[in-house]
Amino acid sequence: MILQKPVILLFGKNGQVGFELQRALSPFGLVHAFGRQDCDLANLSQVREIVRQLRPDIIVNASAYTAVDKAESEPQIAYLINATVPSVLAEEAASIGALIVHYSTDYVFDGMQSGWYVEDDIPNPQSVYGTSKLAGENGIAAAGCRNLIFRTSWVFGAHGGNFAKTILRLAKERESLRVIADQHGAPTSAHLIADVTAQVIVRYWNEVNRESFPYGIYHLVAAGETTWYEYAKYVIAYAEKTGIALRLKSSAIEAIPSIDYPLPAPRPSNSKLNSGKLRKTFGLILPDWHQDMVPVMEKIITV
Repeated sequence: MILQKPVILLFGKNGQVGFELQRALSPFGLVHAFGRQDCDLANLSQVREIVRQLRPDIIVNASAYTAVDKAESEPQIAYLINATVPSVLAEEAASIGALIVHYSTDYVFDGMQSGWYVEDDIPNPQSVYGTSKLAGENGIAAAGCRNLIFRTSWVFGAHGGNFAKTILRLAKERESLRVIADQHGAPTSAHLIADVTAQVIVRYWNEVNRESFPYGIYHLVAAGETTWYEYAKYVIAYAEKTGIALRLKSSAIEAIPSIDYPLPAPRPSNSKLNSGKLRKTFGLILPDWHQDMVPVMEKIITV
């Protein structure tokens, strides 16, 4: 039982994960949520001042520069948001003894490994986005504060833009679609990420000896694996069952290799993250990605 609610400072409240975090964290914490309209992350003095005024027990950083391709031509802003801001928050967390919770990505790996990536595998990002996110991880570690870093992948949600929503939109406009079939990963809902975050934070807050709490990096993804091609077919097939009008049939989706769809930033061909450490450490059961998608798809379809 929580005797006193922690003060939680949340950055990135309007993103997919941040939106769900407000729901998941509010029942047990006093959440102060900030978005772009509330705080200019480029103004590091303002970021520091917010932390110093609120003196939170827990800082949750769901803010990120996620325009993967645009980052190739805007490395400065990508590094500012993905590396410098987390480092600054970690420094402030260290000064007040707060916990910082931060989110990273499968893009810290090069995707060349054949099996599942575990937390101790050596990062080797191939894009500005991935490199900036890894720099954020390292900056937090260097600050010496209590920290939890959750690496996730292929995030989707009922709020905000994502692959599932894009596929549904295109399915209403087109009769054919080409989708990459040689990149592997697990779609993971913002709802799941937020719920797991809340459960782990509750464990931390109720911990008698926080010095021995298992801090560090954890992979947080839904169970199972798929490709963007199979993912797209699943989304369309699900929508077809609901009876909504689509021009595109799941059978009309063509599988293509990555080489046929070049992008400014390279994507990892293997984004499979092993969540075994998270499951074992905190006794959590993570759903298969199909199961994870159902409640979100229900919301997306009805919008």
